[in-house]
Amino acid sequence: MTHWYWVRHGPTHAKAFAGWRDIPADLSDTDLIARVADFLPSDAVCISSDLSRAVDTATAVAPGRTRLPHDPNLREFDFGHWDGMIFSDVAERDPDLSRAFWENPGDVSAPGGESWNQAAARINTSVDHLSARHDTIIAVAHFGAILTQVQRAMGVTPYQALAHKIDNFSITHLSVDQGVWSVNTINHLP
Repeated sequence: MTHWYWVRHGPTHAKAFAGWRDIPADLSDTDLIARVADFLPSDAVCISSDLSRAVDTATAVAPGRTRLPHDPNLREFDFGHWDGMIFSDVAERDPDLSRAFWENPGDVSAPGGESWNQAAARINTSVDHLSARHDTIIAVAHFGAILTQVQRAMGVTPYQALAHKIDNFSITHLSVDQGVWSVNTINHLP
């Protein structure tokens, strides 16, 4: 059995789509960071996406844990041409597509970006590889990346997975045992 402790990176305060753009996290809430660090298992290995907001959050919440190389497959969705745009500008530019992206996620992608299904396949590849090698993993990643794994563990549609809130610094604990997934907690803040 492998236990996954997914931690969403610290807040970026970005008001625009932040997919593969490398923007820093605000790590000023040292009390919350300490609570998260204390809650996470001490025997876990730690991995993060390769974007600085995840790398720096991992350093803050998992001190002393064995660090695995940063993994670009754990990045947020690639929002393509929407990355860096505010939501209202995206809706104005691509009204039907932007609505479909959120209301019918799956195969719908942003222009020049990736769909939910493409992102989930990318993330699942790394998760499966790591699950075969480690028993307890802290993974510091992004809203979309975590939700793809919630979807997988719950066996729900992407739209149903999007109903879950994933706060910055929250912990989502999922387990997999011989290919069978289970949900322990979603969006826990210690």
